[in-house]
Amino acid sequence: MKKILVANRGEIALRVMKTAKRMGISTVAVYSEADRNAPHVKFADEAICLGPPPSAQSYLLGEKIIKEALRLGVDGIHPGYGFLSENADFAEKVSASGITFIGPRPDSVRIMGSKLAAKDAVKDFDVPLVPGTEEAVTDKVEARKIADGIGYPILVKASAGGGGKGMRLVERSEDFEEQLDRAVSEATSSFGDGSVFIEKFVTNPRHIEIQILADNYGNTVHLFERECSVQRRHQKVVEEAPSAILTEDLRKRMGASAVQVAQSVNYTGAGTVEFLVDDHLNYYFLEMNTRLQVEHPVTEMITGLDLVEQQIRVARGEKLAFSQEDLSICGHALELRVYAEDSYDNFMPSTGNLEVYIRPEGEGVRVDDGFEEGMDIPVYYDPMIAKLITYGSTRAEASEKMLQAIEDYKIKGPQTTLPFGRFVLKHDAFISGKFDTNFVKKYYSPEKLRESWSEEANAAALAGAFVFDKLSDKLSAPQVEENAAWGKR
Repeated sequence: MKKILVANRGEIALRVMKTAKRMGISTVAVYSEADRNAPHVKFADEAICLGPPPSAQSYLLGEKIIKEALRLGVDGIHPGYGFLSENADFAEKVSASGITFIGPRPDSVRIMGSKLAAKDAVKDFDVPLVPGTEEAVTDKVEARKIADGIGYPILVKASAGGGGKGMRLVERSEDFEEQLDRAVSEATSSFGDGSVFIEKFVTNPRHIEIQILADNYGNTVHLFERECSVQRRHQKVVEEAPSAILTEDLRKRMGASAVQVAQSVNYTGAGTVEFLVDDHLNYYFLEMNTRLQVEHPVTEMITGLDLVEQQIRVARGEKLAFSQEDLSICGHALELRVYAEDSYDNFMPSTGNLEVYIRPEGEGVRVDDGFEEGMDIPVYYDPMIAKLITYGSTRAEASEKMLQAIEDYKIKGPQTTLPFGRFVLKHDAFISGKFDTNFVKKYYSPEKLRESWSEEANAAALAGAFVFDKLSDKLSAPQVEENAAWGKR
């Protein structure tokens, strides 16, 4: 594999290209007119403009991407995450064109892209499933009977969904029909598929996922877990590896279940199996993401593996160079997604020009981004500016490094989630490890964030005053002695 096209933009495109370059592979970037001067475009050996800024006119043009890849003699296409990364038809067309798709087989993508098909694929394995329907809901009356039988609260979920879209929480039987209609409507508009199913709502759950790797020769391993429970609008903001609550026994069992999920669809490459864990440490299969995850760096930090490199090696037919027994957890890593959102205003979008953009540096600090000072944050795409990652020998050390990195990260222009990240890391619930996916609902509000900032500012002011007084005393002491000496004269 001598040339790879990265069918994506921003930080993930740049991150893939850096590994490819280190492996001696040339790269091709694709970009929209809004990203003409983006770092990933400048970094690549070649670049192709796909069209106007909207995704539908640029980054989602699968056939155009394949056509350009063939023209340039590309050997492999890496989809990154988002856009076409979990589009089975695109993966199929890439493979049919003679180009290697750096990801799982199209059939695996297709099955795991449907939550109902995924549950059906794993039901014959010893993988715990959340109680619920095994087929799409078609009859409202029958569906309500099923929901009543499961017991409230329940979730109505889009089969083709993701990111919290097409999902409705129903806490009472009287609200079921209204929430069902809303879920179907949103699923239809978001995914073109109105299929929904019913699932028991696990109260106070942790969202814990297992990274897996599989080659084309039947070898599958897991790379331990990531804790992803701090979320806003069902999307992750703070992630860490390993989790603060998993015992060695639970880690092994969840890892084994994740491997079984992958094997149920003959999975190859890198993927993530997501679980819900209740307050009694029972775990349930949620879904599988058939791509690289945004939060993959924390796994890289604790295992010493480059997951993009592993994807490329598997795609070009290599066997995994290690077994499960060769893998171990070393240290602790945290990731904060730095979004162009206003932490003081319920995460409202805050795009604009990066007037000042200075990255934090230091041992154990990593920044994956796709922006430079002076650039505009486009309104057309995901608002993530960067991923801030820190690593330490312990969770406490990684947290301290993250807090310092947040302070050192200078961004002027758009508001960001940096203040929220500081709020999370300093909160007692996070420090103790006793939190769940309701962290934002339970503890965050713009008012609480402001209060926290005011308390920190006051503490800093008092500390400054104390230091100033001490220095003043030291500086004035010689003067007192000198005056006393003059008096004797």
